[in-house]
Amino acid sequence: MLTFIGLGLYDERSITVEGQEALRAADAAYAELYTSKLVGADIEDVAAYHDIDIEVRDRAGVEQHPGEILDAAEDQDVAFLTPGDTMISTTHVDLRLRADEHGIDTRVIHGTTAQTATSSLTGLQNYRFGKATTLPFEYAHGGDGVPQSVLDTIADNRERGLHTVVYLDIKVGRGPDGDDPTHEEYMTADHAARQLAEHLPDTLGVVVARAGSPDPLVTADSLSALADREFGDPLHLLLVPGELHPIEADALRELAGAPRELVEY
Repeated sequence: MLTFIGLGLYDERSITVEGQEALRAADAAYAELYTSKLVGADIEDVAAYHDIDIEVRDRAGVEQHPGEILDAAEDQDVAFLTPGDTMISTTHVDLRLRADEHGIDTRVIHGTTAQTATSSLTGLQNYRFGKATTLPFEYAHGGDGVPQSVLDTIADNRERGLHTVVYLDIKVGRGPDGDDPTHEEYMTADHAARQLAEHLPDTLGVVVARAGSPDPLVTADSLSALADREFGDPLHLLLVPGELHPIEADALRELAGAPRELVEY
């Protein structure tokens, strides 16, 4: 059995009870931390809390060379761990399909996602979100500024009155000069707002920082104003709202300090 377990958003206790039971019963455990991270714990904290050894795999070790994981799952119960929800914004469905090809049973135990937490924190209604997008570091997409695909996604959503989640780039194990096992970089919301403000300066943006932690930050203002602020430790998300329902507008004013002139409905 290969069990994919979402660890949730904050620390070693954010996992569900079902996930905790499966992890503690596993014969072996692997984790990847290149698509996201736990805000309040490292993998050693997770291993100690759940009393199990956890081997961290880099991207190549999961996507290109998963043989060790699959071999272990042939005759053992193996847990594969990912911050957040294990199949959201990842490529791990490929690993699950490979396990299926080897005749290995699989299951998924979900965790809290950044997007659902963000909807809860901001008051923006989950069913009013459109397609999400990711803003990469400039060096990661080989060009200057914002990729046109990101701007097109925001524009298409706004034309339909929908909100956009802009995931902010994470680079672990790879930096501006290529592969680097010591490199760990998380795009901040002010960096993202600065890039987007070149195209959408007066557009409303909403920053969510450290979702899932005891002290998450939620703030809303124009993208140009957000570009001049600091939002503390990662992880950060940036939202670009579309048409606001009256309750959403009230929530952004009361919960995120949005200027009244930017959230009229």
